[in-house]
Amino acid sequence: MEEPKRCGWCLSSDLYKKYHDEEWGVPVYEDTKLFEFLLLETFQAGLSWITILNKRENFRKAFDNFNYKKIANYSEDKIQELLLDAGIIRNKLKVYSAVSNAQAFMKVQEEFGTFSKYIWQFTDGKPIDNKRQSLKEVPATSPLSNAISKDLKKRGFKFVGSTVVYAHMQATGMVNDHVEDCWKKQ
Repeated sequence: MEEPKRCGWCLSSDLYKKYHDEEWGVPVYEDTKLFEFLLLETFQAGLSWITILNKRENFRKAFDNFNYKKIANYSEDKIQELLLDAGIIRNKLKVYSAVSNAQAFMKVQEEFGTFSKYIWQFTDGKPIDNKRQSLKEVPATSPLSNAISKDLKKRGFKFVGSTVVYAHMQATGMVNDHVEDCWKKQ
């Protein structure tokens, strides 16, 4: 059976292909899943996404299945435990930011009802369907990711630069950056 045509960035591994085929660009409206992607994207800053995907289950275990309510209340002992966990990225600033981002996430929920309502307001609740002919046309940032990044930072989020935010938008389907000849674009 012939492989379907995919975006070129995912061809290097079966894990990448599975992520591309099942998750990347699929709209996510559920808060826990949005937080999972936010946490993973912040840890990805400066690294490749495949590094994060390879450690995703370790992150899931280490961070209580991405339960932001638990993460927001992590003690210093728990943080030190995470910093010793070779299964995740042991960057001190990123580990601490996971805790403060969980706290900021819940403040956004208090204000908007859900984080989903907050984040999706930037696209009027629906994905932006970009018409990318090739990977070269896919940007690392956009004016919208700049605006969201600025707003998240104002709300106390860390490691949410425009590149991280744009990657989050792609991962959670806020933007559809599948190239036109990819089977997922259909």
